[in-house]
Amino acid sequence: MRLVPAALTAWAVTAAGITWAVGPLLAAVCAVVGVGWAALVRWRADSRPALRATSVAVIGAAVVGAGFALAAGMRNDAVREHPIAQRFGAVARVTVTPGEDPRPLGGGRLMFRASLSHLDNAEMRGSVTVFAPAQGFGELMAGQPVRFKARIGRPTRHDLTVAVLNASGEPTVGRASLLQRAARAVRARFARVARDVLPSDQAAILPGLVLGDTSTVPATTTREFKTAGLTHLTAVSGANVTIVCGAVLLSARIVGPRAAVGLAAVALVAFVIVVQPTASVLRAAVMGGIALVAILSARRRQAVPVLAATVLGLLIVAPQMAVDAGFALSVSATAALIVLAPGWSARLIARGWPTPLAEALCIALAAQLVTAPLVAAISGKLSVIGVLANLAVAVVIPPITVLGTAAAALCWFLPSAAGLLIRFTGPELWWLLRVASTAAEVPGAALTVPSGIGGVATVAGATLATVMLYRGFKVGVGRCRPFVKRSSGECDSRRPASDPW
Repeated sequence: MRLVPAALTAWAVTAAGITWAVGPLLAAVCAVVGVGWAALVRWRADSRPALRATSVAVIGAAVVGAGFALAAGMRNDAVREHPIAQRFGAVARVTVTPGEDPRPLGGGRLMFRASLSHLDNAEMRGSVTVFAPAQGFGELMAGQPVRFKARIGRPTRHDLTVAVLNASGEPTVGRASLLQRAARAVRARFARVARDVLPSDQAAILPGLVLGDTSTVPATTTREFKTAGLTHLTAVSGANVTIVCGAVLLSARIVGPRAAVGLAAVALVAFVIVVQPTASVLRAAVMGGIALVAILSARRRQAVPVLAATVLGLLIVAPQMAVDAGFALSVSATAALIVLAPGWSARLIARGWPTPLAEALCIALAAQLVTAPLVAAISGKLSVIGVLANLAVAVVIPPITVLGTAAAALCWFLPSAAGLLIRFTGPELWWLLRVASTAAEVPGAALTVPSGIGGVATVAGATLATVMLYRGFKVGVGRCRPFVKRSSGECDSRRPASDPW
């Protein structure tokens, strides 16, 4: 558990160092805290045993925080002094490799993040954001090098991006790797088979639920999912990974536990390749693996430090994740799943609730409470009906994911079998779309809240106040009951008459 404060400190100083370029200052603060705490422990060790118990966590967090703060400062300096900064406002020919498929922005424009490899004829490295016309760039895929003429602009976000490129003219497109081309073909064939056997609205949403491909989802459906608090279902998340690997692990009784673990690992790698190994997908794979370990082993005390260690590792490999909203959502949702949901569901089960219902309710409630402030900061909306909507569709998401993933694996070799599996997802997709549309029509289903830091503070404060009021009410009721039982229904004479309990 001592890894938890270290991970939180590393995350905080990395985000602050990238956003405000205060890495050296934060490193100095961490160093002062670590040295001061060590001196305090040495001075008061005999009279304050608690100091010794917390010294490792505090000093360790200070050391880790100082290291991450210095690293954030160095990376910020590298971005500020990048050679491309001398070309802001100029037009040049660049070569980049997209890290994701282009996303449509409307008006015939696309956007994608990429890695810079050449500026004119000079080799150059760095992360860039590209805005391009749909004509010529529409068929571009992740991992496919492309060379084009672009106007170089100053980066608009503090996320270690070195430049913004506004593309123009016809691009020269290279060739993606064999794995990436195969993954693209699987996604295209899966969408084609879905269109052949399902109604149009269901065929449009299925690739998003299974493979994270939302390119064909209508704007109306997107708006309904956002109002109902179901948007997370159309993005590849740790839940997808958990369901896929969990379904494979069910074969343990047939092939043995070791073989089942190997098959789950193969399924995980194949799933990541098909849905594109972008940073968000890799993050989802790691988080989903942690959640799967926690669910299968029921060892939250091991899952929490593993989650903290994973955060540290991901921030070392990709420090820009510290300011990525998707990273925050993944970590917070995973933490809610392994810390809050099991305890809550255990209490409901002890009171006679059915186990599946208790677990589904507590998972939906924990995830909604923890991620609501972040979702509000991103979208400026708070879904009031989100918990009920997620609870209503919880039973259909696993079969959609399992059947859809199996169909994606078969669609290239056995399209008829893939079509049969996709047909079985029809009733579940109908229910999901019906819940989303019904929830979106409820008056006041989504409240408008401030975006950014204001939204985080508002929603987090309201959530915390609600939880505290509920706990206070429970404590009050708990204090009242023993006195009633001990006096056989009569008031305890030792309690003052003014006591409301």
